[in-house]
Amino acid sequence: MTNNRKLYVIPIIHAKSDMGSMASFLEAESLRSLGERVWEQHTGVVEEFWKAIAQFFSSLNEGEAKGLKIYQDGLVADGPEGIKIVREAAKKGSKNYQIIEELIDKGAILIRTEDISVVKEEYAYIIAISKARTPREKERATIRYREAQAVLLQRRDRFIAKQIKETLRVGEKGALFIGAYHNILRLLPEDIEVVQVKDLDNVRKYQKLLTSPLKNQNAFQELDNLGRYLASPIIDRYQNTTATNLVYKKLK
Repeated sequence: MTNNRKLYVIPIIHAKSDMGSMASFLEAESLRSLGERVWEQHTGVVEEFWKAIAQFFSSLNEGEAKGLKIYQDGLVADGPEGIKIVREAAKKGSKNYQIIEELIDKGAILIRTEDISVVKEEYAYIIAISKARTPREKERATIRYREAQAVLLQRRDRFIAKQIKETLRVGEKGALFIGAYHNILRLLPEDIEVVQVKDLDNVRKYQKLLTSPLKNQNAFQELDNLGRYLASPIIDRYQNTTATNLVYKKLK
């Protein structure tokens, strides 16, 4: 067993099944801002992205998966309660949680990743936006959320990094499923080897393009190229799988 700790980092791109009661609202907003063609292309990218992630983790045998520490963005519980949350989300169709459920069934260990008070605080801002009755109310709710967002994200990042630092032991491996706009890697100890299953910078670029007006053909082409990357298969050069785009980075 090696002296280092190893952490697979999987950036999350949310599918409709992850949105719960807000799915219809968010889809309508996306269709309005992106247009039907780009939105349909995006939903296809998301589907293929999760297929690639699922195939990567399915390649782990039970011996490799047993003891793998799982850190999931937004997960406020572990043990039986956390597993119940995972199974319910998986049953509703979340590809993210279906992958975690399969890993748990192979012996992976779920770790509480979030401080519930901070998650509830952030969720309240998002709900306020979705329930706004007038454009003016929506604008005010959005401004309030933007003003608080950076601080909330920093608080969440510090808590998640602390959980990883304290629960991932020497010689162990973990898997962090995390939103691309989090900035956790810089907060982790140097002895953790970080393996980006999909490059975080590319995911951030893709999501930024999705939320910006696509003004010219170059922007459409860049979005298409990034989408192809996200949908492509994965290989860990230490495993016997079929294609490559993992990014290995030593911290600091």
